[in-house]
Order: sequence, then structure tokens, then C-alpha cells
Amino acid sequence: MAQDIRPLAVFDLDNTLADTAHRQRFLERTPRDWSAFFAAAPDDPPLARGVELALESARECEVVYLTGRPERCRADTVAWLAGQGLPEGRVWMRRNDDRRPARRTKLETLRTLSRGREVRMLVDDDELVCDEAERAGFTVVRARRASGSEALKDAQEREGRT
Repeated sequence: MAQDIRPLAVFDLDNTLADTAHRQRFLERTPRDWSAFFAAAPDDPPLARGVELALESARECEVVYLTGRPERCRADTVAWLAGQGLPEGRVWMRRNDDRRPARRTKLETLRTLSRGREVRMLVDDDELVCDEAERAGFTVVRARRASGSEALKDAQEREGRT
């Protein structure tokens, strides 16, 4: 099988391709119920504009997915992507025990990816991730397709969970 040499289009999942509004309630509790939050992910409705952009990107790029979801969510995540008709692609997830902020883990992965391939763009909804990626020289498309709760934003930054 020939190695793909097309540029990479890197897509976030939550609130970029998947609408998490129905499960954000699990993060508004004290303590946050991460198990329930991730268990509800297979029921996320797709965000049409994100899906369209991924499909458009697949014409010129290899589409890959970069999420703050923990590795234990891989099977559900891969099944969800396939169920939405999204392009097949590698899925980069955080280790189950990794609690660093998404802006750190995602930038680390972007740098790794860019060592061997052109990263054409990152599509993400997390402003801090987008800011860090732009500062590092990556082209960013800011996904503003879903309403993220303040609890989710806080969890992304302080708890390194998504």
C-alpha cells in the first residue's frame, strides 16, 4: 500500500464535528461525572458544517482526528466517525492518565505530525488550543458551530479531560 503524502487536515471532535450539548450537564455537577459524559458521546448529533468541511478537506488532504478524549473512548469514537460518514483517518487521543490541558497535548501532537507531513490546517473549537497552534505557526480554522458550556471550557483547561 502506498504511503499517503497528501497534507494533513486535523479535526477536533467535540463541538467541532460532534455536538456535545446534550451531555454537558454531566460536567455542571460537583463532582463532574466524566464517566457519564464520555458514555453519552455515541449519541452526539453531528455538526453539519464540521462534517461538510471534513468531507471537503478529504479531496486534497488526509483527514486525521485529534481529540482530548481519553484512549478508553476509542471504540465509541471510531464507530461514531464511521456512522457519520466521515473520512477514515487516524485518531489521536490522550492517554487515559494524561490530565494536561488540551492546548498542551494537542500542540505536542501537531508538532509530531508536522515533522513528517505538511499540516494544512487544524479545525478546533477550543480558543486556547487555537491560540497556541497559531502561535506555533499552524493554520487554524476556528470551529464556532456549537455552544460549549463554561463547565466544559473549564474542564478542558483545568482538568485536562477533553
